[in-house]
Amino acid sequence: MTTKSLPFPLTGDQSFYEALGDWIGDVFYDILPEKGLELRDEQIFMAFQLEQAFKKKSILFAEAGVGTGKTLAYLLYSIPYARYTGKPAIIACSDETLIEQLVKKDGDLQKIEDLLGLSVDVRLAKSREQYLCLKKLDKATSKGDDEELDEVYEQIPDFVHGNGSMTSFYPYGDRKEFPNLNDDQWKQVNWDSLQDCLSCDVRHRCGQTLNREHYRAAGDIIICSHDFYMEHIWTKDARKREGQLPLLPEGSAVIFDEGHLLEFAAQKALTYRTSLSNLSLILEKLTSNDIREKTLYLIDRIVEQHDEWFAAISKHADYESGAERRAIARHDEVIVNSKKLKASIDQLLEELVFESELYVIDEYDLKIVEEYLELVLFSLKLLVDDDGAIIWLEESGDDETLVIMPRLVEEILREEVFSKKIPTIFSSATLSVKEDFSYLAKSLGIDDYDAFSVSSPFDYEENMDVTIHLTDEFEKGEKEALLLNSHQGGSLLLFNSREDQDLFRFGYSHELEGSSSLFFEGDEEISTLVEKFQHETSSIFASHHLWEGLDVPGLSLSQVIIDSLPFPPKDPVFEAKRKHSEDPVHQVDLPYMLLRLQQGIGRLIRTSSDKGSVHIFLGDEEQKWLDEITAILPVTPTIAK
Repeated sequence: MTTKSLPFPLTGDQSFYEALGDWIGDVFYDILPEKGLELRDEQIFMAFQLEQAFKKKSILFAEAGVGTGKTLAYLLYSIPYARYTGKPAIIACSDETLIEQLVKKDGDLQKIEDLLGLSVDVRLAKSREQYLCLKKLDKATSKGDDEELDEVYEQIPDFVHGNGSMTSFYPYGDRKEFPNLNDDQWKQVNWDSLQDCLSCDVRHRCGQTLNREHYRAAGDIIICSHDFYMEHIWTKDARKREGQLPLLPEGSAVIFDEGHLLEFAAQKALTYRTSLSNLSLILEKLTSNDIREKTLYLIDRIVEQHDEWFAAISKHADYESGAERRAIARHDEVIVNSKKLKASIDQLLEELVFESELYVIDEYDLKIVEEYLELVLFSLKLLVDDDGAIIWLEESGDDETLVIMPRLVEEILREEVFSKKIPTIFSSATLSVKEDFSYLAKSLGIDDYDAFSVSSPFDYEENMDVTIHLTDEFEKGEKEALLLNSHQGGSLLLFNSREDQDLFRFGYSHELEGSSSLFFEGDEEISTLVEKFQHETSSIFASHHLWEGLDVPGLSLSQVIIDSLPFPPKDPVFEAKRKHSEDPVHQVDLPYMLLRLQQGIGRLIRTSSDKGSVHIFLGDEEQKWLDEITAILPVTPTIAK
C-alpha cells in the first residue's frame, strides 16, 4: 500500500482533528460554492456529527434524506483519516449494484477528485460469487451446449492458459465483465462454496485471487458489499488458522451505506448450508479413485442415509406459510435420521485417514470431500443438540438446501464488529422509525451509539405525488399495466419477492405495449440492466431487490409502482425475532415494512429537478395500515378505490 499525503497541511500547533475540521470547513464554505455547488445546511450538520464520530471512534447512525449529500460528506472524512492512520477506510454497500453506483462516471468519488484536485486510490472488493471459477468454467464448456459460456472461455486472458511471467498478470473474471449471462448461466461458472481454492492448482492464475491481491493494496478506500464484509468477519479467524489472509485488511473506519440492511447480510453470512444434491456430487470425487471396497460400501450407505435424512426434513417442513424459507420441526424422525447419518460420516472420515496414507486419492479431491463432510457434521450437530439454532429448508428447482443459523446474529455482531474501537458510520435515508433508532440498534447488537436525523432538502410537495390504490389481487395487475402503458417516462415496479415478480411477468407483462423496453431483475447482470434502464427514458424495470441503492435521476425513473407492502416473510429467521419480542407486529414486522417502504419511495426523487409519481397498492389485508403508511410519506397521498 502506498501512503499518500494529507489533502491539508498539518502543523505542530494543530492536532490532526483540528486540521481536518478546518479543511472540511474550507471545502464546504469556500471551495465547493466557488465550484458552483449549493451550500446545504443539512450537509454541514452531518459533517459536524461525522467529525465527532471520527474523533471519538464511536458508532454513529447518520440518517439523512435524499439529496443531503451524505456520501460526499463521509468520503471527505474517510480519505484523510485513511491516510492519517495508514489503513484504508472500508465502505460496505448493501449490494453489488451500489458498489458500481459509487464508482460510476460522474459519481461522488469522481466529483471529489475533480473538485478538490485529489487522486483517490479506491478499489472494489466483491463477494466470491461475483468472480469466475476456472474449474467450473472448464466443466461447463466441456459440455459444449452453450455458446455464451464458450464466449466467456474466449475472453479469458492468455496468461491463464500459458506460462507467462507473474508481471503480466492482472485482475479479471468479475461478473460485470460478462453482462449478457443471466443469473442461471452465471451460477454454472462462478465460484461456489464447493470450490476448495486453497488446494486449487490454478489459484495463482485465478481472477478471484488476483482481484484479492489488487484491492488489499488500496491506499484510501476499499468498497465491498455488506455480504462480503460479513463473510470477512465470519471467516477471518479460520483463514488465519489455515495460513491465509483475511478477505479484507484491517480498516481505519467502516461506513455501512444503506446500513439498515446490514442485519440481513449478517444472517446470510452466519449460516451453514447443506444441499440434497451436493453430497452425492462430492462423494463421486472419491469413487473415481482406487479406494477400498469397504469405503465404497460406506459411501453408498451415506448417500442412501443422506437421501432419507432430507426426505424426513422435507416431510416435516412448513409448506403452508408460502415463505421461501420453510421452517423445520425437530420431529423424532428427523433426529433419528440425523444421528444415523452423523455416525456414518464419522466412520467415513476415519476411513479416509487410512485411504490418504495409501496415496490412492487425489489430494485436491480429498481436501474438498473432508471439508464438506465436516460442514455436514456441524450442521447435524446443531440440528440435534442446539435448541436455539434457527433451521429452515430452501427449494431451488429440483434441489433442496438445509440452512442452519446457530443463534441470533446480534450476539456475534456485538462481539466481532461493534466492540472494535474504530469509527463506524451507518448512513441511509431510513435508519429510524419516526427518529427512533432502537429497532435497528437492537437488531444489530449495538448498545452504545450516537444518532441524528436530517430531512431531505428537496421540495416533495412540488415535485412528487403519491396515490394509494385500495384494490384486490384480481384487479391489481391490470391496474399496474394501465399505469405503465400510460406513463411517458421510465417506471420502476417493485415487488416484495421473486414469486410476486414472476406472477406479474407471466400474468400481465403481455398487456404492456411493445414501445417500452421491459427489464426483469435476473435476466442479466444487475448493474448492466440498471445502465440500460437509465439510458432509455421510457423503459420499465421490474425488481424485487432494488428497494434501496438505485440512483437513476431524471425522466428515466419518473414513476415508482409498489406492488405490495414490503413486510418481512413468515420465515424461521423472522419468526425467531418475533418470538423474542413482546409485540411482534409493532416491534418487528411494522418497523421493517415502514423502513423498506420509505426506501422504495426514495427511488423517485434523486435531484432537485426530478418530478414524478408513486403508486402504492394495498390489498384487503394491508388496508388496516393506511394511517401508519400515510404518516411516513413525504406528501399527503390521494386515496383511489
